[in-house]
Amino acid sequence: MAPAANPCREDRDGARLTAAILVAVLSIGDLVLDITIVPERRIQPDDDTPASITLGGGGQSANFCAWVASLGEEATLVTRIGDDDAGRQAVAELEAQSVRVFATLGADPTGAIAILVGPDGDRTMLTQRGASVGLRPEDLQPEWFEGAKLLHVPAYSLFHEPLASAAQAAAGMVRRGGGNLAIDLSSVAGLIEYGPARMRSLLQSLKPDLLFATSPEAEALGGIDGLARSAVTKLGPGGCLVGGRRVNAPAVEVVDATGAGDAFAAAFCASFLHGASPVEAAESAVAVAADAVSRVGARPPSRATASS
Repeated sequence: MAPAANPCREDRDGARLTAAILVAVLSIGDLVLDITIVPERRIQPDDDTPASITLGGGGQSANFCAWVASLGEEATLVTRIGDDDAGRQAVAELEAQSVRVFATLGADPTGAIAILVGPDGDRTMLTQRGASVGLRPEDLQPEWFEGAKLLHVPAYSLFHEPLASAAQAAAGMVRRGGGNLAIDLSSVAGLIEYGPARMRSLLQSLKPDLLFATSPEAEALGGIDGLARSAVTKLGPGGCLVGGRRVNAPAVEVVDATGAGDAFAAAFCASFLHGASPVEAAESAVAVAADAVSRVGARPPSRATASS
């Protein structure tokens, strides 16, 4: 299917520019609609509960790209959306945050996630993956991946076909071009449904350079040591573990933890690409993640919001 977002751009003289010139960091996976609900008090069953409800683009891959772009790096998302207003709006929002988007169109609707934020910033997520899982290897254009320094693959992009085959095909293209592979384990429930032993086998085959997991995700696999060149365990407010060392996070008030892991991974990957050691990259990552949890929403504020 034809891309929803034009894979070429025009410069001021009208010349056509391909993505290969500018691409540095890519992610392949979800671009969805986030519906974030922050109740003002304890939820009352069978009654009204006042809440702040916001709508905006989401998805682990998309959020990662938004944070990469906010750090001044070049970010590209490869995804699939529905041929609907929600998908077009999600693409426009991400492009407004300086992310290049290659989105194929599907007959199924753009996905959505309802996020219920608890009093301590903890989250309950109800997901409808929608069109994103239908991305196929034949939808990918090799020029999208030329010059890529790193491909970020959430485990969400490995759980279901045909997206899983597309993600592995993308990893092959980036690796053949000399780029790195980063994988985030994404979800305990997803790992258990997929099969921990099966995921370990896949990781051993893919040989990622970077592997990110929360402590419960790492435990679900029986540990992540040896599954990547650098394996990082995210500990939330406790910071992270990398290379046998603990890196503490700054103490901040947690407003909303949605997207904090994506912010962490984006900052770690960006620092890694600039030659930082794993511990140095982790120090940058915990600082960016601490900033992320201090506000509602999964993405950094837009430049207009940040400057106002």
